[in-house]
Amino acid sequence: MSYHLEGRLLEVCNCDVLCPCWIGEDPDNGTCDTIVAWRIDKGTVDGVDVGGNTIAAVAHVPGNILEGNWRAAIFVDDQASKAQEEALLKVYTGQAGGPVADLAKLIGEVVSVERAPIRFTVEEGKGQLEIGKNYYAELEPYRGAMGGLTTLSDTVFSTVPGAPVFVGKAPTYRSRNAALGIDLDIKNHNALQSTFVFDA
Repeated sequence: MSYHLEGRLLEVCNCDVLCPCWIGEDPDNGTCDTIVAWRIDKGTVDGVDVGGNTIAAVAHVPGNILEGNWRAAIFVDDQASKAQEEALLKVYTGQAGGPVADLAKLIGEVVSVERAPIRFTVEEGKGQLEIGKNYYAELEPYRGAMGGLTTLSDTVFSTVPGAPVFVGKAPTYRSRNAALGIDLDIKNHNALQSTFVFDA
């Protein structure tokens, strides 16, 4: 199995800013509830074109992120064909190996896999993510003294291995999932955005 994926990532969580998980520290609240979404701008998985789709994980992290045992609900863009859905799930559940498998192995339990309308408009550190009716986040980037986007790189943990991320905050962040015990409606918490290229 082989894949080549290029796209954009958005991650928000209920930690304060900046997120301690990326430097290997414990979550601010002892546990972490997060949404991570990967927008595939172009790419293939074993010859299946998966460009134009988004896959997301809504997860509860019970402690230090590097210790794993996440519980996650997986959402696949409802515009994806069955073949595209199967291809994306093979990658993002770790079956296809490569850099994404290193992240997928941190998930201890997948509580559900669902199709849902996903809106992803994040570009250069700013934008919005909406998954169905229960998940919504905005991203506002931090900027340096000269106006450039503030970036984080060379971290011990990453949801986009090898790529720097734009750091910011989520002025609005909503996440509700009964199976995961998540019911959040918070403002001005951690948000990260990046671009990625994954090959395996």
